[in-house]
Amino acid sequence: MSEPERSPSPSSPPEPDATEEKFKRATARLQQGDLAQAERIYEQILERAANHVEALHFLGVVKARTGRPQLGLELIDKAIALRPAYAEFYSNRGNVLKQLGHLEQALSSYDQTIALKPDYAGAYCNRGLVLQELGRLEEALENYDRAIALRPQFAQAHRNRERVLQALQLSDGSTRPQASPSDATDAGATKQKLDRALVCHQQGDRAQAESLYSAVLEQSANNLRALHLLGILKVQAGEPELGLTLFDKAIALKPDFAEAHNNRGNALKALKRHEEALSSYDRAIGLKPDYAMAHSNRGGLLAELKRLEEAAQSYERAIALNPHEKWAFGGLAACLGRMCDWDKRPFIVERLKDAIAAGDLAIEPFLTLGYLDDPALLRACSEKFVKSEIGEAPPPLRRGESWRNEKIRVAFLSADFRDHPMAVLITEALERLDRARFEVIGISFGPDDGSEWRARLVSAFDRFIDVRLESNAEIATLVADLKVDIAVDLMGYTRYCRPEALARRPAPIQVNYLGFVGTMGADFIDYIIADEIVLPLEQQLFYSEKIVHLPGCYLPNDRGRKISETTPAKKDVGLPEYGFVFCCFNNNWKITPEAFDVWMRILRAVDDSVLWLLRDNETAERNLRKEAQARGVDPSRLIFAPRADLPDHLARHRLADLFLDTLPYNAHTTASDALWVGLPVLTSTGKSFAGRVATSLLHAIELPELATASLADYETLALALARDPARLAEIKARLARNRDALPLFDSDRFCRGLEAAFVHMRELWQSGKKPESFAVGSASRAAP
Repeated sequence: MSEPERSPSPSSPPEPDATEEKFKRATARLQQGDLAQAERIYEQILERAANHVEALHFLGVVKARTGRPQLGLELIDKAIALRPAYAEFYSNRGNVLKQLGHLEQALSSYDQTIALKPDYAGAYCNRGLVLQELGRLEEALENYDRAIALRPQFAQAHRNRERVLQALQLSDGSTRPQASPSDATDAGATKQKLDRALVCHQQGDRAQAESLYSAVLEQSANNLRALHLLGILKVQAGEPELGLTLFDKAIALKPDFAEAHNNRGNALKALKRHEEALSSYDRAIGLKPDYAMAHSNRGGLLAELKRLEEAAQSYERAIALNPHEKWAFGGLAACLGRMCDWDKRPFIVERLKDAIAAGDLAIEPFLTLGYLDDPALLRACSEKFVKSEIGEAPPPLRRGESWRNEKIRVAFLSADFRDHPMAVLITEALERLDRARFEVIGISFGPDDGSEWRARLVSAFDRFIDVRLESNAEIATLVADLKVDIAVDLMGYTRYCRPEALARRPAPIQVNYLGFVGTMGADFIDYIIADEIVLPLEQQLFYSEKIVHLPGCYLPNDRGRKISETTPAKKDVGLPEYGFVFCCFNNNWKITPEAFDVWMRILRAVDDSVLWLLRDNETAERNLRKEAQARGVDPSRLIFAPRADLPDHLARHRLADLFLDTLPYNAHTTASDALWVGLPVLTSTGKSFAGRVATSLLHAIELPELATASLADYETLALALARDPARLAEIKARLARNRDALPLFDSDRFCRGLEAAFVHMRELWQSGKKPESFAVGSASRAAP
C-alpha cells in the first residue's frame, strides 16, 4: 500500500486565525482517521478561501481515500498549479494515480517528487510498489534499498523488500532473475510473461498465473522458473503432489537449486511425509547455509512434530541470519510458549510490542493473545497483520445492491467443521436455528477427519460445501453467487484461516464470531458477536468491528456432550487417594509465570494438595516441574493427564475439586467443559476479550463470586475454598442446580438471541444504514 505523505505547515501568507484553526482541526481529524469530519472542515475552508493550497491538497487525499480518486486527483492538481515546487503534492498525486491504475503516470509523479526532494524515502518506497505491480522486480528492489538507506527503520520498505527478494529467489534461486543454461534461448517475451505471472501469483490471481506458467512450459518444457513457480502455486492451491512432481523436475535440471529443495520440503510437509520434508529442508540449508527461510520452515516442521527445542533452535538461526525473516520470530515465540520456557519471555513480550509498533514482522494476532493483555496493542497487531497479508483490498464483489431472500441466508465459514473445540461448542446451535426464518450454509475449507462431529455438522446445515481445493477468489465468488445475506467467519486469525475470501466483500454483512477472541482489524468485517462482559462497549475504540451483545453469554454450548458413566479411580490417573486436587486442563501455552507463581504459593499453603495439568509435550512437562522445584514445591505434586476422548475427559473432571484458570488467555471451551460436569472454575478477569470469557460463563450460571478482579483476590479465594469444604460443597450444589435452569447451557435461548442479532443486522442493511453496535435483550451484567 502506498505511503501517504503529509506536507509541512503552509508557507504561504497566513490566513485569518479562524481559518488556520479550522485547518489544524481538519488535519487532526485526518490523522485520527475521521475522514468524514476532515472532509467537511476542508470544504468549509475552501468555501471561504478557494485557493487555500493545503486544504486543496488534503481534501484531494481524503477524496481518494474515500473511494473518489478522480476528484482527489483534480484537487491535488489544482494545489500543484498553485504551488508547483512541493514534493509532497507530487507524492500523493502518485498515490492517487496508482489507485486509478495509471501506473506509468504514477511513476512520473514519484520521479518529480524525488527531483524536488532527493532524500524522500517515502517516494522511493511508493515507486517500488508501482514497479513491483508492473513486474519490474529488479527496479523495485533498487527503490526499496534506496528508501531503507535514507530511513533505516522504514518498516514498510523492509517488508516490501522482503517480498521482492522472496519472489526473485522463488524464480530460480538467485536474487536476480537469470535464465538457467537450459533456458538460455528464452526470448524476452517469455521472461516478461513469467514476470507478469509472478505478479498475478503474488496478488492472488492463481488462475491467471497458472495459465501463464503453463503457456511458458508448453513452449519450453524445461523452463526452470516456470517449473518452480508453478510448483509453488500447486502447493498453495492444495495440490502438493503436483507441486512435488514439478520441484523434482526442476531439481533434476539444477541439483543445487536450494530454493526448489526448500519448496519441495513444503510440498512434502503438506503431504505429511515429515521425515522426507525435513531432509529436503536440510538439503536446502546444506546448499545455502545462510538460507533463513529454509531454517524457518524447518522450525515450523519440527514444531508440528512437537520437537520443540529443535524447532526453537531453527527459528533462532533464521532470526540470526535475517532479523526480518517473516515468520521466524512468531514461530519462536509460539515454541517457547508451548514449552513453558519462560527465561526469554520478557524479551519476547518486549519484542512483540516493538514488532507491532514497527510493523516489521509477520506477527500472528492469535499468538499475541497468550502474551499481551493490552487491547490497543492487540488491535494494532491485527490491523498490521491484515495489511501485511492481504495488502490493498481487492475490488468488492458487492457494490451496494440489495435483495430480499425469502429466508435470511447465513453462511458459516470455517476450517474446523471436525473434532475441534469450536465444533463442540456450536454444533447444537446450528442444528436449532429456526429453519422457518433462516437458511444455514456451511462453507468448509478444512480437512474431513471422518469423525462423528464432522458427520453431525454436515447434517446440521441446509447445505454443506467443501471448498478445500478452491482459491480465496473462488470461495468469495461462491458466497456472492449464493446471495448470502450474512457471512460468519468462525476462524478469525486461527490456524487454516482464509480471511482473504471475505476481503473481496462477497456478502453485504460480514461477521467475526467465536473462533478468534479479538478484533480482526479489517474494514471488510462489519460486526463482532460478543456479550457485555467479554467486550464492554467502552472497548469499541479497540475494535474495528461494531460490537453486538447477545443476552447472557456469547459462547454457545452443546448439551449433547456425552460424559462417560464410569469415573476412573484416582490411582488410575496418577492422583493421590487423599488431598485437595486443583486442576487446569488449559493448553500449556496459556500458563504464564505470573499465574504459576500463584499456583505454587497455593500448593505450599494447602497440605497434601496437587495440581492436575494437561500433558501437551515432554518439554513443557519438564520445564513446569523445574519451575515448581525453583518455587519450593515438590515436582511430584504436578500430575499430568494425557489427552483423552471427550466423554472420558469430561468424566475425569469429577476427580478434581477446583479448576484454576489462566490469564491473559482464559479457559474458554475448557471452562465450559468443567462447568458442564459440575466442577467450579476460579478465574481472574482480564482487560481483553480472551481474558474475560470465563467471567462471562460464571455470570451466566450465577456464580459471579468465582470471577475475581485480580490475581491477589484469586489466590485468596482459592485458599479459602480449599480450606472450607462446606463452602465449596455449597458452590458445587448451586452449580448442579443452575446447570439446567440458567441460560449458559440453554441452547434454544441462545439461538433466539443469535437469530435476533442476525435479523437486526439484515434490517440495518436493507434500510440502507451503516453497521452499528447494538445489544439483543435487556439483561444487564457487570464484570469485576
